[in-house]
Amino acid sequence: MKFIKQIVTRKEMIALFLILFFGFILRLYKFNAPIADWHAWRQVDTSAVSRFFVKDGFDVLHPRFYDLSNVPSGVHENPQGYRFVEFPFYNLAQALPYKIIGVLTIEEWGRIVTILSSLSSSMLLYLIVKKHLNSRAGLVAAFFFTFIPFNIYFGRTTLPDSSTVTAFLATIYFFDRWIEKDSLKLNFFIALIFAAISVLLKPFSLFFFLPIIYLAYEKYGKDLLKNKWLWTFAILSVLPFIFWRLWMLQYPGGIPQSGWLLNGNNIRFKGAFFHWIFAERISKLILGYWGLPLLIIGVLLKLPKKNYLFFLSFLVSSLLYVVVIATGNVQHDYYQILIMPSIAIYIALGANFLWENKSNIYLPLSRGILLLCIAFMLSFGWFNIRAFYNIDHYELIRSGKIIDSLIPKEAKVVVPMSGGDTTALYFMDRQGWSSFEKPLPQLIKMGADYMVLINPQKQDYDFQKTYKLTYSSSDFLLFNLRELP
Repeated sequence: MKFIKQIVTRKEMIALFLILFFGFILRLYKFNAPIADWHAWRQVDTSAVSRFFVKDGFDVLHPRFYDLSNVPSGVHENPQGYRFVEFPFYNLAQALPYKIIGVLTIEEWGRIVTILSSLSSSMLLYLIVKKHLNSRAGLVAAFFFTFIPFNIYFGRTTLPDSSTVTAFLATIYFFDRWIEKDSLKLNFFIALIFAAISVLLKPFSLFFFLPIIYLAYEKYGKDLLKNKWLWTFAILSVLPFIFWRLWMLQYPGGIPQSGWLLNGNNIRFKGAFFHWIFAERISKLILGYWGLPLLIIGVLLKLPKKNYLFFLSFLVSSLLYVVVIATGNVQHDYYQILIMPSIAIYIALGANFLWENKSNIYLPLSRGILLLCIAFMLSFGWFNIRAFYNIDHYELIRSGKIIDSLIPKEAKVVVPMSGGDTTALYFMDRQGWSSFEKPLPQLIKMGADYMVLINPQKQDYDFQKTYKLTYSSSDFLLFNLRELP
C-alpha cells in the first residue's frame, strides 16, 4: 500500500476507503448461500477444481473436477476428470486458505477471492483514471465499478473473471508507472507478472492490453518496435500461456470446446447481436437504462488529446472483445465482466462533466439530473440483477446431501442433466457422467456404479425392472447399477 500513500491525499484515501468498505459489505449479501444461483454450472466447475486440490493435493498441472463425460470436449473421453481451462491461480487462492486456515467453507473462500479481486480492481481503476484525468473522476469511476449491481453480483461469484480484470488493470497501472520513468525496472517486472497471470487466467485479456500499446507508442513513437524491453514484455507475457496450452494438448478430454465462442452461431453483426450486447446487456442489465446517457456523454466528451486517446484505447479494447468473441458474449452475460472497467470509466467521465458543468446548463439542474440518473441506474440495475441470487433448484442441494450419505466416496454416478449440467455432481461430491453420452450398459462398463434421476417422472420408475432402486423421493431416484432388483 506504500505506493498508494505516496500519490493519494488523505481525503481521497477516506473516500476510497468508504467506497471499498461499503462495496465489501454489499458483496456479502447471501455470502453463505450454496453455489446454486445464476451460472451455477460454471461456478461449481470452478469450485470443483479447488475441492480436488484440497482432497488430492495441489497438482496444478493436472486440475480435475467431477465430470467424466465427453460433453465438454465434444469428442474425447475424460476418465480422470481433467479440467484444463484457465491456469488454476484462482483455485490456488481459493483452496490454500481453506486448507491452511479453514473457518469458512471452500465456497466462501472462493467468494472472498472474488470480492477482494473486485475491490482491488476498483482501487486500480481509481489510480489509473486519477493519473490520466483527475482524482474526482478516479473516485467516481471506482464508485460506479464498485456499486453497479451487475458488478456487485459478479464481484462475489466463484469465477476467475474478476481476478482477470484485476490482473490486467494491474498490468496497465504498473506498466504506466514503468514507462513514465523506465529506470524503475521493479514496476516493469510487476507489470510483466500480472500480464502473464491475466493471460493464463483468460487469454481474452489480450484485448485489454491496447492501453499498454498506446502508452508505449505515446512515449517511443515508431521506435517502440526497436525497444528490447517492450519485446521482452510482449514475449514473456504470452510465453507461459503458450507453454500451458502445449501442456494441455496431452489431455484432450479435459479441454472444453471453445471455438464456438467466436461466432459459433453466426450471430456477429446480426440484429440479435446488437440487441443482446448493447440493448439487453449494456443498456438494461448493466446500466439500468438511466446510466446510458452518462455513458454517451462520456464517449462524446472532449478531453486533452493524450487523455482522450488513452481512455479511447479502453473503449476500443472492449468493442474488439465483444465483436471478436461474439457468441460467447451473447451466450453468457458474465463475459461482460471484462468490459466493466471501460464502462465505469466512461460513465465517470459523463458524470464528472455534469457535476462540473462548464457549459451553459444551469448548474443545480445538471447536478440534479446526474443524481437522478445515478439513483435510477442503480435502482433499475438492482431490479434486473436481483433474480441472479435466487436458488431455483433446491432439489439438487437436498439430493446431494442424501446421496453423499448413502453411497461410497469412490462411487461413480450417472446424473443426466439438461445440456450436461454438472451442478448435481458437485453437490453429491462424486465424479460421474452428467448425461447419457452412451447407452447405460456401456457407461456401467466404463465404471458407473449408480444412477440418479432428478425430479423423476412416472416412466423413470421403469428402470427398477433392471436395476435396484436404492432410494426414492419426489426429488430423485437412486439406482444401484451393480445390483439386480
